[in-house]
Amino acid sequence: MAAAKFSIKTTSPFFLVLCLTVFLFFTLSCFADPDELQDFCVADLNATTILNWFPSKPVSEVTSNDFFYSGLVKEASTANPLGLGVRLGDVNNFPGLNTVGLSVNRADFAPGGVIPLHTHPRASEAVFIIKGEVLVGFITTTNVLYSKVLKAGEMFIVPKGLVHLISKERWTGEG
Repeated sequence: MAAAKFSIKTTSPFFLVLCLTVFLFFTLSCFADPDELQDFCVADLNATTILNWFPSKPVSEVTSNDFFYSGLVKEASTANPLGLGVRLGDVNNFPGLNTVGLSVNRADFAPGGVIPLHTHPRASEAVFIIKGEVLVGFITTTNVLYSKVLKAGEMFIVPKGLVHLISKERWTGEG
């Protein structure tokens, strides 16, 4: 039995519609807007269904307090083996951060305190020193160490996904 032949003429209306559909599909996907389509999305912390983000509160219920957070004012307790206390400024405590892609935390260190080696696969980290001194460093994917001792008022950025630490203890080495 001979195999059935299937062919589409490149001048046929079906082929033309198929090509236009594929072209239109790929063209429209390039016009997608990766940014938010609304001014803000204040988290509805009482929602029962949560997917990637908290659902938005109705705009009529949003107040200025949703964009304000004073939870970083008080020092956090450093009475633990790491000598580290952290106050979180994330969407659970600060609903205005929902969908912004940002969290702001306060870290307090006892002498010798440390935030051990860790990484944030999808986020960079900005370290700003309010008082005292800390050593901040990260290691690149080619095993190069970049570190600096920061003093009050100074800042250091850790690029997205790189292994890094913050320590109240000074080390010797290149910075």
